[in-house]
Amino acid sequence: MPLILPVKGVEPTFGADCFLAPNSTIVGDVTLGDNCSVWFNAVIRGDVNTIRIGNNVNIQDGAVIHCTYLRAGTSIADNVSIGHNALVHGCSLQNNVLVGMGAIIMDNVIVEPFTIIAAGAVVLENTRCESGYIYAGTPAKRVKEISQAQRELLVQLPKNYIMYSEWFRSPEE
Repeated sequence: MPLILPVKGVEPTFGADCFLAPNSTIVGDVTLGDNCSVWFNAVIRGDVNTIRIGNNVNIQDGAVIHCTYLRAGTSIADNVSIGHNALVHGCSLQNNVLVGMGAIIMDNVIVEPFTIIAAGAVVLENTRCESGYIYAGTPAKRVKEISQAQRELLVQLPKNYIMYSEWFRSPEE
C-alpha cells in the first residue's frame, strides 16, 4: 500500500484512475490529475510547498518530486513522463515533456512543451528550456531540435504508462 500522509493538515488529492505503486510515497500539498501513475519507490513530497500534477503523468521508479520552502513550488502539466531516478525540484514542466533517467531539474526552471531533458542532464536554477529541443549535459545545454519521431514519442509515452499501470490493477486474462 502506498504511503500517503497529510502534512500540517493538508492531504494529497488524486484524480480518477491513478495508479500508486505499493511502495510509493505521496505526502502533503500534492494534487494529481487523472490517469497518473507513481511507480515503485517514487516520492512526491509536498511538505514545504505545493506540487501540482496534471493528467496522464507518469513518475517512474525512484523519481523524487519536491519543492523549496516559501520559494518554489513544483508544477507538472499534462502528458509528462519523468524517468527513473530523476529529481524534479521547484520547477515548472509544461505539456508533453520527457525528463530522462537520472536527470536533475532545479528550482525556477521552466521546461516548455515538447522538450526532452536527456538522461543524466542537470538543468540549473532559473533556466528556461525552449520548446522543441533536447537539453543534455552538466550543466544542461540545448543540443538539437527534436525529430518528428521524438515528438510522437512525447505524445505516446504517457499513453504507454497508462497501459502499463492497468497490468497492476486488472487480473490477467
